[in-house]
Amino acid sequence: AYALGITNVNPLDYDLLFERFLNPARKSMPDIDIDFADDQRGEGIEYVKEKYGEESVCQIITFNRLSSKAVLRDVARVLKIPIPQVNNVTKWIPSKFGKVYTIEQALDEVPELKWVKTSDDPVIQEWIKYSKILEGMNRNASKHAAGVVITPGKVSDFVPLAKAGGDGDLVTQYNMKELEDAGLLKMDFLGLRTLTIIRDTIDLVKKTRGIEIDIENIPLDDKKTYELFSKGRTTAVFQFESAPMREYLLKLKPTSIDDLAAMNALYRPGPMDFIDDFIACKHGRKEIKFLHPVLEPILNVTYGTIVYQEQVIQIANKVAGMSLAEADLLRRAMGKKDTKAMAEQEKKFIEGAVKNNIPEKVAKDIFAVIDKFANYGFNKSHAVAYSIVAYQTAYLKANYLAEFLAANLTNEFGNSDKVTLLLEDCRKLKIKVLPPDINKPSVFFTVENKKIIFGMSAIKNVGINAVKEIIRAREELGKDFTSIFDLCSYVDTRVVNKRVLEGLVKAGAFDKLNGSRAQNFLAIEAALDFGSKIKSAIDKHTDSLFGGQDEAFDVKEPEFENINPWSPKDKLAKEREVLGFYLSGHPLAKYETEYYSFATVKFGEPETFAVDKMVIGIGVITEIRTKIDKSGKTMAFFKLDDFSGSCECLMFSKVYKEFGECIQEEST
Repeated sequence: AYALGITNVNPLDYDLLFERFLNPARKSMPDIDIDFADDQRGEGIEYVKEKYGEESVCQIITFNRLSSKAVLRDVARVLKIPIPQVNNVTKWIPSKFGKVYTIEQALDEVPELKWVKTSDDPVIQEWIKYSKILEGMNRNASKHAAGVVITPGKVSDFVPLAKAGGDGDLVTQYNMKELEDAGLLKMDFLGLRTLTIIRDTIDLVKKTRGIEIDIENIPLDDKKTYELFSKGRTTAVFQFESAPMREYLLKLKPTSIDDLAAMNALYRPGPMDFIDDFIACKHGRKEIKFLHPVLEPILNVTYGTIVYQEQVIQIANKVAGMSLAEADLLRRAMGKKDTKAMAEQEKKFIEGAVKNNIPEKVAKDIFAVIDKFANYGFNKSHAVAYSIVAYQTAYLKANYLAEFLAANLTNEFGNSDKVTLLLEDCRKLKIKVLPPDINKPSVFFTVENKKIIFGMSAIKNVGINAVKEIIRAREELGKDFTSIFDLCSYVDTRVVNKRVLEGLVKAGAFDKLNGSRAQNFLAIEAALDFGSKIKSAIDKHTDSLFGGQDEAFDVKEPEFENINPWSPKDKLAKEREVLGFYLSGHPLAKYETEYYSFATVKFGEPETFAVDKMVIGIGVITEIRTKIDKSGKTMAFFKLDDFSGSCECLMFSKVYKEFGECIQEEST
């Protein structure tokens, strides 16, 4: 892949093994995953269709399965079990590393659900019984997010096709595993937003600083980049942005791509238990021990810890004299925990080690160690490739901070929690985010003098076409707009209409012009009317060289109404309404000390939550909805916003009766 230019990761630099990818003893084809910028994935698919033929390329079907929560809700609906009772069970079912617990796991491990297992209520027992039977079954078919199959002739000559998903595109009726069994090669064309962000950052740096960055040839020993990792400032850094990962980085203080790759590989269920030992060995707080000197060159890079599948293969090769293909078979047998195959492999391993003059006891100890780690080992090629992408994002953040954060804001705008985290990062790192400015219109987030200028198309009800119309009008005018009335006399008010102007005012786009936000908001109708009068006056006098302009400018701008400005609380609430978050300030700002002293959870960081213990959250109440439950009592739903994001909250009727009066919109 490196020789063909598919990847820029040189396998010789990182001791990567081709045999882990493909070898003579391997029966199945390897996974081939290709990452594209997420807005260019379609171009990749169109390219292969053009190259191999429209009828030789097809996307793949996938089946959405019934998870524990979904199946409990579906079965409860059939059995007519009240929704509050269902929610009282499903709300306790946790997820770990993105995977929802099964019903059995939840009933066994979550104390709040023990009563379900011991309940003698026949309806409850029937509910759980049927839910367990149906759990994991296919619920509906859709198009796989990434899978593509390419065939030497028409796809329909090899597999049956069907229509799936809302767009009516053809997909294979076989899923990925069945396609492999049929002898076809499946590839994953993945859309990776990180690549889009890297590209957009590079474009912004060229635009704002005149510097062209060759991201594939940046120095891999950049001091500022490793300082950023070592200080845990990795918000928006690919693969390294979660709160626990940031804590580990503070302890690890990585100094190489090898350190990053190992951290990437260890940060997953199972091997996480070895992270502290790995860090202690790196910093000399714990002695690095090797069971035999032959292991040192293999494990030195990971401070004596087996981290990668490739290390298992290399150990079997060097200790037992196995070929790399045979060693890969050993690794796979260990991963599958095949007792019979393992016994055969252990015998072969020890015999080979003894032939290489390694004592039998040492050979047994080495085998026991690699058996323990084989199930946890991660693919080193994957870890290195992703860690280099992570390094690239960290390099851009360390050296071109404003441009990097602006590119992230543009690409993450649909996710208000992510944007809130990014804005908090801007605040911490002293990067000023300027509110939208009608005289600096920009479709997307951009940078000027190391300050981020807000992308107007992100404002609710504004959109790209309206921003482009404002840009066109200002460029034709050749100077700044002087007021909302002036704006309306130059733009097409069919595009920049009342809803657009309301969004712009609430977001603060007119703050640098005359009038408060309250005055500008009240003046919208008058401004549209004024713009219409100006255009009519000009149209009536198109036959006169000067008359049109003279007459038009005889139309006087209306005066602003003399009204009170919005209160700071109302101003922020309206900002949040059109942006999805607070921009010019935060209602919690005056309680910042209390927040950082007492809050045990951050709403934008789910990993800080805990299922089995009480937590303290501090935030602003928004989006309150009340509902009458089955017993005719009032319950409430609302959101809590803090500096990191937001969280959905539920207040049952009993608590609402006692504390409902405390739930006020925008209260802190």
